[in-house]
Amino acid sequence: MRDAYHEDLDSLTDKLVEMTRLVRSAISRATTALLDADLQLAESVISQDDAVDRLFTEIEATIFELMARQQPVAVDLRLIITALRMGADLERMGDMAEHVAKIARLRHPESAIPPELRPMILEMGQIAENLVTKAGSCVATRDVESALELEQDDDAMDGLHRRLFTKILHKDWQHGVEPAIDITLVGRYYERYADHSVRVARDVVYLVTGSRPA
Repeated sequence: MRDAYHEDLDSLTDKLVEMTRLVRSAISRATTALLDADLQLAESVISQDDAVDRLFTEIEATIFELMARQQPVAVDLRLIITALRMGADLERMGDMAEHVAKIARLRHPESAIPPELRPMILEMGQIAENLVTKAGSCVATRDVESALELEQDDDAMDGLHRRLFTKILHKDWQHGVEPAIDITLVGRYYERYADHSVRVARDVVYLVTGSRPA
């Protein structure tokens, strides 16, 4: 019975790591779809978000069963609590990637991003990928030091987000209201995606140490 119990606990980590892989792929493909006005790629991101949702549902079901049957305590209880929180954050990250893809689909066959902003959006996408890759590694290895570094890594995304607003609000903006709204939303989605990556990392710290970063 205890062997099956620990297999279930291990499966939570495995599914969380798989979720990080899926949401990393989603944001990568959503960024490409957005910049290249690739409708097929955008549709694939949107349709494949169901896989992320299914994994989160499986995590929830495992957690509820473990809580009901095993009454976990100490480190095992922390793992269950953090798995639920991390799963919720990763599910939201999948939603953020889906939202980016939906903007790409909405503006097809044109790109929603004006040429002068393409490098900035590309960089935001790359930072998002790097953050979730690092978060996934932290989940798998329970590396507290790397987890604590994510908040500093997130500063680059916050800086780009502020620069994006500066561009939109500048008096020389010539693309009208609709593109400004699209870009405002896109910037917010990337920024929120990054925030959820940081929250996953903070939960790794809590899992290992029993306390949350200041």
